[in-house]
Amino acid sequence: MRGGGGYQYDSFLSSSAAADISGRAPPTTSSSFAPLRPWRELFARPSLYSIPRTIADVTDRLRRNLNYFRMNYALTMLLILFLSLLWHPLSMIVFLVLFVAWFLLYFFRDGPLVIFSRTVDDRVVIVVLSVLTVVCLVLTRVWLNVLVSVLIGAAIVALHAAFRVNDDLFLNEDEAAQGGLLSFAGATSSTQPARTRV
Repeated sequence: MRGGGGYQYDSFLSSSAAADISGRAPPTTSSSFAPLRPWRELFARPSLYSIPRTIADVTDRLRRNLNYFRMNYALTMLLILFLSLLWHPLSMIVFLVLFVAWFLLYFFRDGPLVIFSRTVDDRVVIVVLSVLTVVCLVLTRVWLNVLVSVLIGAAIVALHAAFRVNDDLFLNEDEAAQGGLLSFAGATSSTQPARTRV
């Protein structure tokens, strides 16, 4: 006889067993979705910042940090844009409406976005929402504020991503294992995050 949570428990066991057999979650889980990271990781201790020595170092840091802190950087850009619109009521209203879309489709998710049974890449979501935000705000005649905000935000993000050492950042379980964070005893199961369906 099963209790009220019996089916959920069985479902959890079957998910864990499937993860044990496969050894890792499907590739789309780690590559298409980057959650909001703890802000203490973004503003790390000074020892985790250094001047890159080569162009290759800059490229690698930009690629990894932009991927890892993707949601944090997007929120930072939106905050800078918000501050530039404080003296423009109409633009502020438009921004708040757009931020609801950002919140529901990007920040509030705990897994990949699924539309008509197809997983939408996280980067596609952020590009579409960014373009929509810029276009709508430009139509309210605050294009100069938008341009300055985007340039300032992009400069801050680029500087942080270029100077933030990424040796302690791991984008998925495979990279963590290669970096020595997971032992053979600890790497037992990985459940797939919930997906937001539209």
